[in-house]
Amino acid sequence: MMTRQQLVAVGETGTEHAVRLEAATMVYGSGAGRVTALKAVTTGLPRGVLTAVMGPSGSGKSTFLHLAAGLDRPTSGRVLLGGTDLSGLSETKLTELRRDRIGFVFQAYNLIPSLTVADNITLPLRFAGRSAEPAWLMEIASAVGLGGLLGRRPNQLSGGQQQRVAIARALITRPDAVFADEPTGALDTTTAAEVLRLLRELVDTRGQTVVMVTHDPVAASYAHRVLFLADGTIVDELAAPTPDAVAARMTHLGRRA
Repeated sequence: MMTRQQLVAVGETGTEHAVRLEAATMVYGSGAGRVTALKAVTTGLPRGVLTAVMGPSGSGKSTFLHLAAGLDRPTSGRVLLGGTDLSGLSETKLTELRRDRIGFVFQAYNLIPSLTVADNITLPLRFAGRSAEPAWLMEIASAVGLGGLLGRRPNQLSGGQQQRVAIARALITRPDAVFADEPTGALDTTTAAEVLRLLRELVDTRGQTVVMVTHDPVAASYAHRVLFLADGTIVDELAAPTPDAVAARMTHLGRRA
């Protein structure tokens, strides 16, 4: 097994990637309204690594996340989850893959108010027609600090606890990768730090792969590496980031924009 530092340094032909983009391009619209949101991006997202994705508004970071997570198909190029080329899948197969092999954590939690914590966590399994393994549910709930709260409903939880439910829901299918879109955007500073520490711990202790889009240099500093996008391309990368180093890179990108 390669060290995490080696995984971060894997070359473009490396195989230790949970997700890989190859010349991925995304174009919206046509004619005068044509916009190229992502331009022939090639990069790998290493297994067992927390990768943050940053960039100015309009840089393509949301498009990057949507392509890497299989939410959208590239106009050209390829996206691979492990050895699976997502562009070759039917819509049905792609939906099944997202359900079974990809976890999602969003800023708005997206919990169902009428369901208990346990039912919200196991919802992806129910959609797949599978039963939750009680031991695995308890393991995941305990890992995110919800062991004693499985019978509660979302309105009985704090914002931080609701986001922990969303993280547990993303983990319940044992996904290849978890994608987090501004996961702390709706949280106060203290609660955000708790959620970010949890995400980093899940990577460090359980080997989970996490890809997080954020605009916050402090949030990005919890990652092992940061990818910086501008004008639809990856223009920089930073390993072992600190808030000051991330902020400095972002300031440079802002001047460039």
